[in-house]
Amino acid sequence: MNETAIPSGPDHKRLLKLASYASVCVAATFIVAKAVAWIITDSVAVLSTLLDSFFDLFASFTTFVAIRHALVPADREHRFGHGKAEALAALAQAAFITGSALILLFQAGSRALNPTLVKSPEVGIVVTGIALFITAVLVIFQRWVVRRTGSIAISADSLHYIGDILMNAAVIVALFLNGWFGWLYADPLFGAGIALYIVYSAKNIAKDALDMLMDRELSDTDRQTIYSIALEHPDTVTAHDLKTRQSGQTKFIQLHLEMKASLSLMEAHNITDDVERRILDAFPDSEVIIHQDPEGIEEDHPTY
Repeated sequence: MNETAIPSGPDHKRLLKLASYASVCVAATFIVAKAVAWIITDSVAVLSTLLDSFFDLFASFTTFVAIRHALVPADREHRFGHGKAEALAALAQAAFITGSALILLFQAGSRALNPTLVKSPEVGIVVTGIALFITAVLVIFQRWVVRRTGSIAISADSLHYIGDILMNAAVIVALFLNGWFGWLYADPLFGAGIALYIVYSAKNIAKDALDMLMDRELSDTDRQTIYSIALEHPDTVTAHDLKTRQSGQTKFIQLHLEMKASLSLMEAHNITDDVERRILDAFPDSEVIIHQDPEGIEEDHPTY
């Protein structure tokens, strides 16, 4: 249940835009710094982080564009809004990340066949250490934004930057082992290990994006919460046929609410409005549709 999310509004949109701006700026800065470090060190591990930063920039820019599009209000052609642009951005990120992993595996394999000592490892360690710190700050900010907004695009962006933290730490260790202990295979081995981790991260990002694009139901916990809220009202008998999905930050919730047959239409309407308000209190930034059923009607209801 997304209890910490805030309703859509100026603050909500500002946080999403700020998070996307920050990731683009960080990726662009890293490309310049790591390119210099790679030229000096000729390290495949440093090259791995440089390649990853290039893909980070593409992915973050894709997120930036998607966030701006997803925040466009619903219109005549898109009655349910543009929220799925976030899922498309996350899927594109998974493709970018997988591409960087394949390139990195190729580079690591080439270096393993021709291992060499890294030149000026201290330069790579300093640059990578600074990148690690800045990335950690960015991830902390992104996770805070995700808790506030529930954005799948920012969450995907944050996930691959978490991978960057582990990558930068691994590069520092590889440079240290290669430069000071002469372990020639540390550089390609760590590079290959990083590539495999990137593929694992891409798989998780793609799964979350596909879940949204395929209108996967909300979690069992969220669904049970919705049922509980519907049955809290003293004038409701039961609830059934609950259908849920999510598009961007917007959740769509539909259910049938069974009430006493003796109630007037106005009374049933007022009860439905009250239940709807309670659901919206628990799930801000949602669209709720409730169908009213009189008690006692024989209907077949889905068992899922």
